[in-house]
Amino acid sequence: MKILKTVQKIPGGLMVVPLLIGAAFNTFCPGALEIGGFTTALFKSSASALIALFCLCNAAQINFKNVGAPLAKGVGLTVSKFVIGAGLGWIIGKVFGTNGLLGITPLAFIAAVTNSNGGMYAALAGEYGDASDVGAISVLSLNDGPFFTLVALGATGLATIPYMTLVACIVPIVLGFILGNLDEDLRQFLAHGTTVLIPFFAFPLGASLNFTQIFQAGLPGILLGVLCTLLTGIAGYFVMKVLRAKNPAVGAAVGTTAGNAVGTPESVAAADPTLAAVAAVSTIQVATAVIVTAILCPILVSFLDKRVNKKAAN
Repeated sequence: MKILKTVQKIPGGLMVVPLLIGAAFNTFCPGALEIGGFTTALFKSSASALIALFCLCNAAQINFKNVGAPLAKGVGLTVSKFVIGAGLGWIIGKVFGTNGLLGITPLAFIAAVTNSNGGMYAALAGEYGDASDVGAISVLSLNDGPFFTLVALGATGLATIPYMTLVACIVPIVLGFILGNLDEDLRQFLAHGTTVLIPFFAFPLGASLNFTQIFQAGLPGILLGVLCTLLTGIAGYFVMKVLRAKNPAVGAAVGTTAGNAVGTPESVAAADPTLAAVAAVSTIQVATAVIVTAILCPILVSFLDKRVNKKAAN
């Protein structure tokens, strides 16, 4: 059976297929992944550890002479996500109020759009880009959580900059970078982890999602996910073009919403009680955006990748 080749024919297949299988397990038979032991450790709770190892392996491929590229790409992509999410979210709130536009609340829009799935970005960057593209995650990790949402909503006085969260994210990347530059053999050894780890952390990422959330949120939640992928994904593509990335299609990999963004509306409502009335519906909409973007983003990256390659061939 040609399982691997079949999966690779699907846009972002190494990431999407295991992710959807994981989501299916969590939706229809969640208990199967909660039996404990090696099963739960590998298929339910291993995502963070495997993503950290994946980042270490990718960082080992970065030559110290080119360290400026990951920094520039990370800053460019992070700023584009924040400006689009905060700017449009502010306009929606000012013009349409807390109930939002087309059912999408400003709270849900800002929470979903300013946030990105670092694991998804790292996987797609590893599949379509180079080590400097993956290294950009060290800066992108800044939007992982409610911090930028609170800033966008004018609640900066109630939030603290998550310095240790950022440091904790950077440590594996710095370690990989050091090891790869100290020893060429180590660089080659760790290169295998840049692809083989992708499906193994994609599955537990999917195992935290639930398909029923799409039906609960309805059209507004689905529309939020589509807008997040298209607006920030295409913006990321042009950011990478400006930065002269080898494959600008990788920039579209920021067109996602991370699973931890689901908790953002409630945490914001706790800080600002005036938003409590829309916190519940915003939570469901963000949860739906997580699933929708996880499906659409790899497809967008694959489409843009083919477009870039076609232009290069011509």
